Amino acid sequence: MENNTIKALFLDVDGTLVSFRTHRVPASAREALLRAHERGVRLFIATGRAAADLEILEGIPYDGIVALNGSECVLRGGEVVARHPIPRAAFERAMRLSDEYGFSLAFELDEGLFVNRLSPAAEEWARMVAHPVPVEADLRKLYESCTCCQMCFFFDPETERRVMPELPELVAARWCPVFADINVRGVDKATGMAEFAARFDFGVDETMAFGDGGNDAAMLHAAGVGVAMGNACAEALAAADYVTASVDDDGLKKAMEHFGVI
Repeated sequence: MENNTIKALFLDVDGTLVSFRTHRVPASAREALLRAHERGVRLFIATGRAAADLEILEGIPYDGIVALNGSECVLRGGEVVARHPIPRAAFERAMRLSDEYGFSLAFELDEGLFVNRLSPAAEEWARMVAHPVPVEADLRKLYESCTCCQMCFFFDPETERRVMPELPELVAARWCPVFADINVRGVDKATGMAEFAARFDFGVDETMAFGDGGNDAAMLHAAGVGVAMGNACAEALAAADYVTASVDDDGLKKAMEHFGVI
């Protein structure tokens, strides 16, 4: 039976829509999303990626993007719904901590990932998501000419525990051991979901969200139905209402069928 109470889907990318094994969106997921959209269900991408970094989703008719973990919300055509930049003082403190602890710090922008120094962890990130290796740049100079809404710290969880208390206005979200996304505290995928709900006049309780990483947990908890992929981390699994199969085992389609979205 079709479920007419779900008005919008919010979909993480890496590990949810896109397989870490094939670096592709499974055909079953594409088909399911097209069917849902034809029924009038709105589709939103909710990702740690920048809004311009979604070529892999070509052909999926999404309406908007909760980009950079909610720090930049934009419509499909590029209109900005909300933006939450990193404050200059916090950025400068982060640069000093990068030097002190020896980790790489990057800006994630529409133009790509720019890092103050390359490291094995930064190169490992590129391999994991099938992206070019980050470009070394003068981040202080770059800060003057861009709007940075997300940094990436290439450090392990132990270094994170030592560094983040010195950046109280920022928060770290992690979906793999080699790095964490860094955003303004109080901003996440759940706040981005709420901003789009207000823009399109549907309730957050009328949403279904899909994710697999720690940076998806707030969104899964806030959604009307939070679905964790079978390959999800413990934090995402704990936040979800339902656990489906993995991205490589047609998990997206199976959950949408289970809840009558398609």
